[in-house]
Amino acid sequence: MRPPRGSRRDRTTGRTHGTYGCDQKSARMLRSRAPGSAQRATNRGDVRGAGSSTAPLPPAMIDHMASSTASAASGPPTAASVRRQLEASVSLAERERTMKRMADASIPVLGVRMGTVFEIAKANVGMPLDEVDRMLDDDTYEVRVAAVSVLDFRARQRRTTDADRRAMFELWMRRLDRIDTWDLIDRAAPRVIGWYLLDKPRDPLFALARDDEWWHRRTAITAAFWIIRARDLDDPLALCELLADDPVHFVQTNVGVALREIGRVDPGRLEDFLARRGDDLSAHARRTARSALG
Repeated sequence: MRPPRGSRRDRTTGRTHGTYGCDQKSARMLRSRAPGSAQRATNRGDVRGAGSSTAPLPPAMIDHMASSTASAASGPPTAASVRRQLEASVSLAERERTMKRMADASIPVLGVRMGTVFEIAKANVGMPLDEVDRMLDDDTYEVRVAAVSVLDFRARQRRTTDADRRAMFELWMRRLDRIDTWDLIDRAAPRVIGWYLLDKPRDPLFALARDDEWWHRRTAITAAFWIIRARDLDDPLALCELLADDPVHFVQTNVGVALREIGRVDPGRLEDFLARRGDDLSAHARRTARSALG
């Protein structure tokens, strides 16, 4: 299940790109390719693994991956080491592109491709949660994207225990003040919050849905995506009831997505909801919800 993608490219999949996450031997092999092809790759400004079809990557990334792999044995990743990895991947052109789509121009931007941010997060998924907490203290956009991405990748792991999920959930709830943009929420709330609450009371979601801060309300309905995925519709529908007339666009968009996904599970319940509350939804949310009905 995915949050809305109609207004942007899907930056939240965490696909594997290029050579990120390769071991030191693989990095050496890439650097030692035939001189002609290596020079051509350098001139293009990209380094690609065999069979890869990724977009151009910063040439410094291969050297970085070798050094970061070598240093992994010295201890777990830290907020500072992840920031250094991000800084090694900065592109001025990417910085300009990112700044154009930022809703809040005051947020500092490094200029790192989202695919690169996700790969760095995935390579550091084992970092201690107190270091993730430190990353959330950083005002820089890509650092906080990496922080929530670490949580998302960890939530996906089969070996993640309920105790692990509780620790991630508690970290998120404690740092709601720092996970305060729509894309930070969409990146990880379904798995970090929704997954944890699958077999637990959903009181935290209802408290968030009644909060004055719009990003708390968006977090509530976005976390419900994972609950809907489990075909558990009662609480998600109740959240939609609370948020149907929410005045904030960023809340309405994901109410529409939640209703659409509910409709894919049980079209009748969606039709009943729209008959009662459809006029309270924004036009955007209403169109999104109705798309499940054909």
